[in-house]
Amino acid sequence: MTALAVSTAPALRDHRIPADGLYEGQRVLHRLPDGWEDRPYERFEVVPQARTIGAELRGVDLSRPLDDGLRAELNRALLEWKVLFFRGAHLTSAQQRDFARNWGELETNPLLARGDSEDVVRFDKKDPTAPTFENVWHTDVTFRERPALGAVLQLREVPPFGGDTMWADMAAAYDNLPLDIKERIDGARAVHDFIPGFERFYPAERLAPLQEQFPPVEHPVVRRHPETGRKMLFVNTSFTTRIVGWERAESDRVLRLLFQQAHVPEYQVRFRWQPGDIAFWDNRATQHYAVADYAPHGRVAERVAIAGDRPQ
Repeated sequence: MTALAVSTAPALRDHRIPADGLYEGQRVLHRLPDGWEDRPYERFEVVPQARTIGAELRGVDLSRPLDDGLRAELNRALLEWKVLFFRGAHLTSAQQRDFARNWGELETNPLLARGDSEDVVRFDKKDPTAPTFENVWHTDVTFRERPALGAVLQLREVPPFGGDTMWADMAAAYDNLPLDIKERIDGARAVHDFIPGFERFYPAERLAPLQEQFPPVEHPVVRRHPETGRKMLFVNTSFTTRIVGWERAESDRVLRLLFQQAHVPEYQVRFRWQPGDIAFWDNRATQHYAVADYAPHGRVAERVAIAGDRPQ
């Protein structure tokens, strides 16, 4: 008779941690889509700020009109790095709008404070009573049928400490999901609504008149980037309320897991602002978080958003 093999591994005590969390271990970090040619840039210098997301561009004068070649190379950099930083640009609001218009029609937002025109949003945090609804991981205006393609943000006044902005790469977040979760959410759709993101800061009297203008909309839980074809998570804490057709408890459980993915540092870049700096990000591929750690000091920023397409 053959003797049965006896395990010599030591016994471990009973142990359990809550399911559906974020766990340590190696993460797959691909900056570019499969099959994408990684070519050098010819019109400016690129200084990477993180592994998959974020690069400072040097040698570009944003105050001047872009020729077709420069616009094309800047767009490739945006697709490849997801957020671009330009130090000390010091653009006027008109120049900021002109730069953004190279990527399409500008977007207005009646929920946010206006700058010197209706397509410039002004975040003036010199007033300690001003709402701080940007300090949560979110993608801008996913409550629209056509969420923003991207945004150009400039810091006018910077506090002596704090006030950084962080961005997360939602393609990397999707890549690293467990296979069973990917299989469940591919093809699923979720509801997005503006009310959850603003009801803690604005009275019902301010929001109710906008309900007809911004009804709830459905978007894919996983969208494909319209230019690269890459799959990306497209749900966020501010505006995504439920997965269509799922039981509420299961929808809540999976959305909590998906919301957590932006919190992984390996998918992030963090930018320390100086006056006149510009950040230009791909809103289709990222989430961002404005860190509100600078009180009692002020922080003033202006943002121009570019209208996008219907997520697929």
